[in-house]
Parts: sequence; structure tokens; C-alpha cells
Amino acid sequence: MPDSRSHQSNVSGMGAIDWIERRTGQALLGAIFMKLGLDAARSPGPRVDKAAALGLSKPELAVRGNGAAMVVGGAALTLDKLPRLAALGLIASMIPTTLAGHPFWEFEGAERKAQEIQFYKNLGLIGGLVLALPRRS
Repeated sequence: MPDSRSHQSNVSGMGAIDWIERRTGQALLGAIFMKLGLDAARSPGPRVDKAAALGLSKPELAVRGNGAAMVVGGAALTLDKLPRLAALGLIASMIPTTLAGHPFWEFEGAERKAQEIQFYKNLGLIGGLVLALPRRS
């Protein structure tokens, strides 16, 4: 039988342990986006070539903007400020980032394996974001 308790932080019946679990999970999930987003915004590097290959007219700006969005979304998730919007924004950012950044199907051998690991790691992060979406009443 499914657990009927809600794990939403604004539900009055939520216990302290549930609150700590949710807040810890959000903070840990937000941290990776703040770190990776800051890296991309500061130093876009080879990401620019991947963005240019998608036909973006200003690929460096797109990479830096996406990085900044990840920092903001990660911080919002960590600080529990608009967590649903933050998680949805990060999911929207991760889908094209994952498809463009880690197309493992285009590689062979060790490079394919490395890209496949990153691709599935990103899918795991997207899964974590889905779990972080607060449930509506």
C-alpha cells in the first residue's frame, strides 16, 4: 500500500526527519549545478564548439548563459527558494546539455564509454530533480 504521507515541505504534518531529508537532498543536488554551472560560465572551453555545432548563432553566450542559469537554479534549490521552478528550469537545461554534450552513440571504444558514463550521470541528475519537485496538494 502506498505511503499516504506527503513529503512536501509546506505540509503542516511533515515531520522533522522528512524536512531534513528533503532539505539535505535539495542542497546536495543544488551543489553540483552551482559547481558545474560556475565552471561553464567562467570558462566555456570546448562546450562552445559543441554549442556551435548545434547551429547557435552566439555559442559562447549560450554556454555562459546556460552555466549562469545552472548556478541560479542550483542556488534556488539549495536555499529552498521556488524549488519547483528551480528543478523544472534545471531539467529544461539538462536535456539539451546532455544530448549535445555527451552523444556517446557517435563514438567508439574508450571515448564512447566515457561519454556514456557522463550521459547516464546526467540522466541520474535529471531523475534527482524529478524527485526534488515538491508535490502539489
